[in-house]
Amino acid sequence: MRAIYPGSFDPITLGHLDIIKRASKIFRNITILVSEHPDKKERIPLAQRISLIKRAVAGIANLDIKTTSGLTVTYALEHGYNVIIRGIRGASDFESELEMSQINSMLSGGLETVFMMTSPQYSYIRSSRVWELLKFGGDISNLVPDSVNTELNHLSDKS
Repeated sequence: MRAIYPGSFDPITLGHLDIIKRASKIFRNITILVSEHPDKKERIPLAQRISLIKRAVAGIANLDIKTTSGLTVTYALEHGYNVIIRGIRGASDFESELEMSQINSMLSGGLETVFMMTSPQYSYIRSSRVWELLKFGGDISNLVPDSVNTELNHLSDKS
């Protein structure tokens, strides 16, 4: 079964990595689908996000990384995926993810969404908090992979 794990990954966090590692033990192949939203201002350019993801997932064999600027459901259908993986941190995530999964199912004629709860030690991590901490000189080392921590601290030193 082929699965897709979509997100902007701006930046990839330890919560994302937790889902990726655990899902890679369940699915034969997982594509990390990095989205580029025209209405969303990503802070890390797409090519750099992909590079950071590659470094973070090095050693996990059944992954590949692709990009899209369209709907995840359209990409999944066009490329033969069976499942969309979504990470859930808590109840507020579940409500919005449930709505999206129902829309995707309706649009696709039944594409499945698998919800994976983030491990408790990562349940509070979100990319926006990483940026907020970084802006004020906070320590992000417990929120992101080491390579991302190094890169983002290097970027903030230049600002």
